[in-house]
Amino acid sequence: MSPRSASVNEELRRRSRERLLQAAVELVNDRGYDATTLGDIADRAGSARGLVSYYFPGKRQLVQSAVHRLMHRTLEEALERRPHTEDGRERLARAIDAILGLARDRPVLMRQHMAGILQAEGFVQCPEQQRLSQLLRDTVARRGSCDVDADYPMLRALLMGSVYAALVPGAPMPVPALRKELFKRYRLDWKMGFPEEAEAPGDTCATDISRFFATDAAHVTEATDRKPAGRAE
Repeated sequence: MSPRSASVNEELRRRSRERLLQAAVELVNDRGYDATTLGDIADRAGSARGLVSYYFPGKRQLVQSAVHRLMHRTLEEALERRPHTEDGRERLARAIDAILGLARDRPVLMRQHMAGILQAEGFVQCPEQQRLSQLLRDTVARRGSCDVDADYPMLRALLMGSVYAALVPGAPMPVPALRKELFKRYRLDWKMGFPEEAEAPGDTCATDISRFFATDAAHVTEATDRKPAGRAE
């Protein structure tokens, strides 16, 4: 059996990391952060436990990266949803609804994410967080901002504050009320974005997040031809 090529090894590593990210989101969403161990995540991902520390310094970094991936892909999907639009105001409305929708539909996961950010280390500077940042910056620019460097952090702060307000235990604010205030600030019409989803949990793909984690083998036939099915590493 000939050795695998460098490109196939890289693809297998990517798929292992993707499975760990997906497993982290699923388990923390179901059990909470404290009840989820790195061993649990590795087992759910079908990976050797040592691989977790190979890709991530610890559980907090893994979970933050996983949630940033979910946020990035949820936002991306909302922005590109049909009918496609290049209108900056409509794209901003979609972005607001996408982030508020995560607070509404995944409160356990997003509450833990906010708690993690408030730790001394703050944001995990991972590729997933950087992609999320780029999408939000692009949204601000398309809306016509004259100073993206100032307007993007303000949008991020307002979204984070709204998510926090929606998730405060014992005194949460309703998502439609938060949406109304954000739309008022940015002079967006209520009918923009996804107004029906702002009032009640959606019933589309809310429970299936596998599409956000590319672990399929469609483009790695060389790897599957040379290696039996099973764990990636």
